[in-house]
Amino acid sequence: MGAVSAEHVSTPTGAVFLSYASQDAMAAQRMCAALRSAGVEVWFDQSELRGGDAWDRQIRERIHDCRLFIALISAHTEARDQGYFRHEWKLAVERTHHMSDKKPFLVPVVIDNTRERGASVPDKLHEVQWTHLPGGEAPSEFVARIKRLLTPELTAKSAGQTGRPIPGALTSVPGMKSQRAA
Repeated sequence: MGAVSAEHVSTPTGAVFLSYASQDAMAAQRMCAALRSAGVEVWFDQSELRGGDAWDRQIRERIHDCRLFIALISAHTEARDQGYFRHEWKLAVERTHHMSDKKPFLVPVVIDNTRERGASVPDKLHEVQWTHLPGGEAPSEFVARIKRLLTPELTAKSAGQTGRPIPGALTSVPGMKSQRAA
């Protein structure tokens, strides 16, 4: 593995990577639009990949460089034993092995009635709080939370600490349902 410059690591090219099954493209588009309208940079493959791009390499680079990874979870992801989104999820989980446990990175979002318990997702996604946004509709509270997660100093100020995220903060956003395994 070659040397990576500190600037490349500390200055990601994309703030949020949005991963979803192709059947959930409309929900992903809604979430992307809500985030972008609030000034959040989102890497969304339908709008970012161009003809002739080496798409696998592009996706790997974006997952490596993103600051947050949002995994859309649904009945469609549950129904598919195979899919490129599963590869994306594994790449994101692999990246967490190089991160502090205090660094927010994985953001699982359920867009339908899929239950966390027994869901076919990598174990690491079960370790963080899930957010329920039916149909991918992202309320302003969710968008604000994503913006805070992208700005570590705001997260630290909200937590009253330096550099530490607010544990379970996605559970306290009004208008969003949260579901934990019983």
